[in-house]
This record gives sequence, structure tokens and C-alpha cells, in this order.
Amino acid sequence: MNLLDIFKPIPSMTAGEVRQFLAGRDPDSFNLVDVRQPGEYERGHLPGARLIPLPELNARLQEIDRGKPTIVY
Repeated sequence: MNLLDIFKPIPSMTAGEVRQFLAGRDPDSFNLVDVRQPGEYERGHLPGARLIPLPELNARLQEIDRGKPTIVY
């Protein structure tokens, strides 16, 4: 990541658009990242979501496959 990456526009999706995106897709074809805290994740999360709490995200970016679309919530 470089400084210019910080200023790239990031598309956002509504909950309905995310549901449509996830429907019928192979779970291995995208990254699903839950950036909430562990307690929130344990109370419920989307199936297949990987927990990477927001404060840890920068240090753990290498865990996300850059070749796949990524949904973060």
C-alpha cells in the first residue's frame, strides 16, 4: 500500500446488494472480513467471515487475498 491508495475511492454496497453479491457465489471467490470486536463477532457474524478487528486491520492486510473482491463490514 502506498500513500495514493489512501485516496482511492472505495465503492460501497447496500445490505441488499451484498446479499445479491453473495448469493450463488463460491465462498472461496471473495474475501468477507468482519472488522468488529471479538465479542460482537461471537454474538453473530456472516457465514465464512474472517474476524480482523479494525484496530488490527493494517497489521493483518497480508491475510486478505488482493486478487479477490473484498467485502468488509
